[in-house]
Amino acid sequence: MLVKINSVANIGLETVPIDVEVDVAEKGFPGFTIVGLASKAVEEARERVKTAITNSGFDFPPKKITVNLAPADLPKDGAAYDLPIAIGVLSGSGQIVLPAGLNYFYGELSLDGALRPTRGVLLLALFAAGKKGGTIFVPSPSAAEATVVTNVTVIPVGMLADLVRHMTGTKKIPVLVHMKYVAPAGEELIDCDIREIAGQEQAKRALIIAAAGGHNMLMWGPPGTGKTMLARALPGILPPLTDAEALEVTRIFSISGMLPPGVALIKKRSFRSPHHGVSAAGVIGGGTNPLPGEVSLAHLGVLFLDEMPEFPRSVLEGLRQPMEDGEVEIVRVAGHVRYPASFTLIAAINPCPCGYLGHPRRECTCTDRQIARYRRRISGPILDRIDLTVMVAPVEVEKLSVMREHTGLATSREAKISVMKARKIQEKRFAGTKLYTNSQMRNREVKEFSKLTPEAENFLRLAAEKYDFSARSYMRLIKVARTIADLAGGGSILPVHMAEALQYKQLT
Repeated sequence: MLVKINSVANIGLETVPIDVEVDVAEKGFPGFTIVGLASKAVEEARERVKTAITNSGFDFPPKKITVNLAPADLPKDGAAYDLPIAIGVLSGSGQIVLPAGLNYFYGELSLDGALRPTRGVLLLALFAAGKKGGTIFVPSPSAAEATVVTNVTVIPVGMLADLVRHMTGTKKIPVLVHMKYVAPAGEELIDCDIREIAGQEQAKRALIIAAAGGHNMLMWGPPGTGKTMLARALPGILPPLTDAEALEVTRIFSISGMLPPGVALIKKRSFRSPHHGVSAAGVIGGGTNPLPGEVSLAHLGVLFLDEMPEFPRSVLEGLRQPMEDGEVEIVRVAGHVRYPASFTLIAAINPCPCGYLGHPRRECTCTDRQIARYRRRISGPILDRIDLTVMVAPVEVEKLSVMREHTGLATSREAKISVMKARKIQEKRFAGTKLYTNSQMRNREVKEFSKLTPEAENFLRLAAEKYDFSARSYMRLIKVARTIADLAGGGSILPVHMAEALQYKQLT
């Protein structure tokens, strides 16, 4: 008997339908064959499915069983086909009858018949909703992420035996209720409050600008001056994710298999801080079936590179495309995938290999050649993509005992309020577009949304001529000035906004 089961394959963030065709033949030698360009993990489904069916109390037919995963020219990977294959075998052998309507089966089986957490459930739900609804049968540990999608019925399956009883009508599995996105309320646990950082007023101001406009930021200075603390304070002043942003980030974590069981949505912005020994594939993404890297896991969040010159050159140069385009394209022989990668880069570097060049109390032991080689590790094109550069100088002893500075923005909570007001202005400005922050603007949007007063335009022209800015630097300077103006309440960009933006520009 031939049966067809609906399932899907996730290629990057793109979901394509897969027909799992199972034929249980009455004639022929007993066997279990899976065809359709299946990977090793899919081929091993034969043993998982056979054992799970037996241990669940059902009969595994001693017949010739052929499973075809169509289309046959599309590579299949992962263990998500276990459940549709098992249902196909049970249906093809006459032990169950498939329910009417459009149904999708997706999930990995354990040997005892339990459904294991499976990555990509959210993408399946979005795909099914796009097909005018339907019912999806997915592992209960991963079912929560599908409940944020409307127009789809989610059936959480804990055991294969439970699903069989549900399909035979013996005992129905309750449908999961659709869950609406609710932004985090109340005080969030802040890893590092900005008030804990002594001194560094200019760096704090630059951090607020970076948070308000999503700008990349480079901090340089001797060890122990607070660069890492400043970076870890950034998530505490970023606004919470909107519902659209949360869904976008959750898709990435779902396909990566990094969404904790029972979690429906990622509600906090990511803070990724990879070690400098990470590979290029670990940062950009890769693999036979390419998975997201650190740049995508930091989407709409923060990517912190501490001791940036210590990272391999291939890793740093690989950041060019995502920093410019807000996405990363991974090309393999079998095809290519795209992942979003619109992150805020926060980089920290020392002025020299020993770290004490220009220190008022410590002597630098590096030679000129060592310093030059150290600084050449970061190329000009990478520096050209960084909007804010700030020096984090050694803190005076007198300030170390005063943890709260007398400024208008003394705490992360107060800074966050200011950032959220600026983000609200940008939200209205970019309504109807795919833009979230000023840093994402292209040249066309810069000209449309960043109106300069004649005085500010003249100031910019003089600065560009004096410092010989590239076209990219010219536009990025306007974006930073746009954010500074938004922090001041919006409106046209004034000379004072342009002057502050210029002081954060790398001029040497």
